[in-house]
Amino acid sequence: MATLIAPCNHSPQEDAEVLQKAFKGWGTDENAVIVILGHRNVYQRQEIRTAYEEIFQEDLVKKLESELTGDFERAVYRWILEPADRDAVLANVALKSGKNYYVIVEISSVLSPEELLAVRRAYLDRYKRSLEEDIASHTSGHLRQLLVGLVTSYKYTGDEINAKLAESEAEILHEAIKEKKGSQEEAVRILSTRSKTQLIATFNYYREIHGTSITKKLLDEASDDFQKALYTAIRCTTNHTKYYEKVLRDAIKRVGTDEDALTRVIVSRAEIDLRVISEVYYKRNSVLLEHALAKETSGDYKNFLLTLLGKDD
Repeated sequence: MATLIAPCNHSPQEDAEVLQKAFKGWGTDENAVIVILGHRNVYQRQEIRTAYEEIFQEDLVKKLESELTGDFERAVYRWILEPADRDAVLANVALKSGKNYYVIVEISSVLSPEELLAVRRAYLDRYKRSLEEDIASHTSGHLRQLLVGLVTSYKYTGDEINAKLAESEAEILHEAIKEKKGSQEEAVRILSTRSKTQLIATFNYYREIHGTSITKKLLDEASDDFQKALYTAIRCTTNHTKYYEKVLRDAIKRVGTDEDALTRVIVSRAEIDLRVISEVYYKRNSVLLEHALAKETSGDYKNFLLTLLGKDD
């Protein structure tokens, strides 16, 4: 369930003209930018980009980059991109950070095979290198194997499962992940090749056999990037809405709000299932997401995120 409700009768030409007017003068009318772009769906935003360039012979994305600043600019920039292009940018930023590899795991574990393929095409078009090439050059060892395996997979999306396979692979994962005695390559193979339904069956067998979830106590202060990536892959596969709720909770509760995480989740899920994620957040924290967000952010950035949450009244 999306939080964005876009109007049916918008005119991309009129929207482009309102935006151009907002850029005129000594200061940008940020509210006009929010009112227009914050209430347009992905197809309408692309129509506005096309109309703006046709009317004013200027790239709207570059214009926004030059007119806006800070977290607000980054949020609007990522919002106006097509989803595959946005995820390509997020993956590249994660690789450049040298630490946020879980973002790549999110993308490859949550998206459908066709959506993931579109991200890889967008990455190649934007950066003139393949996503897997850049992953390989920025990582090593088991982390490299897992990330490359995840982004290059094209998994079965049906409901059929192999119960015997799930039971045997639950034990393989126990040995590799929990006991750290088995083959890490086997854990990589299972997580990067098995379908979502097959993996969930495997995780359910794990719980039946061992009386606890596979992610319980998987991470501690000594966990490395590979273990964090395993954890993210399992959580995203099992229940991505609960995973995203935790990302938002951690971003808001930490000392110094993690605006990158807030922006990533709200912008990427607003047209998909942000309403569900918001409901999970409330059940977990007894606080409305919009109230928590409003308390920890400010200015145009706050207003834009609240608009994407459908709470700009």
